[in-house]
Amino acid sequence: MSTDRTEMSMRRTGMSFQRTRMSADRTLMSVIRTSLSLISFGFTIFQVFQKLRDQNLLTNAAPARNFGMALVALGIGMLVVGIVYHVQFMLGLRDERKAMTEAGLIHGQSHFPPSMILITAIILLLIGIFAIVSMAFQIGPFG
Repeated sequence: MSTDRTEMSMRRTGMSFQRTRMSADRTLMSVIRTSLSLISFGFTIFQVFQKLRDQNLLTNAAPARNFGMALVALGIGMLVVGIVYHVQFMLGLRDERKAMTEAGLIHGQSHFPPSMILITAIILLLIGIFAIVSMAFQIGPFG
């Protein structure tokens, strides 16, 4: 009976690592959502005022364009911090799980799959960097 309880406890603890991993993914998804909003809104502001200036409807669109670029930069910065935090957290979680497995406190049969959320965040980061470079240097399809 004691062995059954120990086994059940080990399985619950092992499952808690999976729940914690999924929670970290949800946190990164929140960062992605906010960063995407900042990047897209900033890019839209930049483009609207750029087009108004190009059509000679405005003489000076620089402050609004700079605000748009600042929003894009803020979104990129937030995404970088979120990615770094996520990677550090996941490495710490893996180290803790490995230590508990080696101590015989949990089973180490399941593995952590690659995080599709992290891959999505990195792709969004690359798109954001491409957008701000395009905005700053007036190059590419967004310039």
